[in-house]
Amino acid sequence: MFLSTYENKLDKKGRVSVPASFRSHLSNLGYNGVVCYPSFNYQCIEAWSQDRIEKISNAIDALNPFEEKKDFFATSILSESINLQFDSEGRISLTPKLLKHAKIKNSMLFVGQGKTFQIWEPTAFEKFKVQARKKSNINRANLKWEEMSKK
Repeated sequence: MFLSTYENKLDKKGRVSVPASFRSHLSNLGYNGVVCYPSFNYQCIEAWSQDRIEKISNAIDALNPFEEKKDFFATSILSESINLQFDSEGRISLTPKLLKHAKIKNSMLFVGQGKTFQIWEPTAFEKFKVQARKKSNINRANLKWEEMSKK
């Protein structure tokens, strides 16, 4: 899983090192890169494994082909996605469009989200984190899981 938060900076050539634990997880899934697209929920970059983006593509394909929402999702997610391969040192080159969407100038946070991760401008993430904490506290009764079975 993608866990924790890591801060990294763009190098002079516009590359950034993806945290080793994130690269390791992607490698275990059989990938040497990550699919990124501008989040339509937040001012950040969404980063997904290839199989996860394929699942969202399948979900979009399952929609009625004559409904607008199918085109809306495909345009908002799939047409904006880019497959970024790791170089020999585990770096990716985020596109100017992605950096502009997230308002990233130099430093960025890689934020684990379990099966995905996000890339944020640090100040924007700190503001979001405060809001997320408050809303999580209010909605904590919604987070349920099955009790582990006794052996």
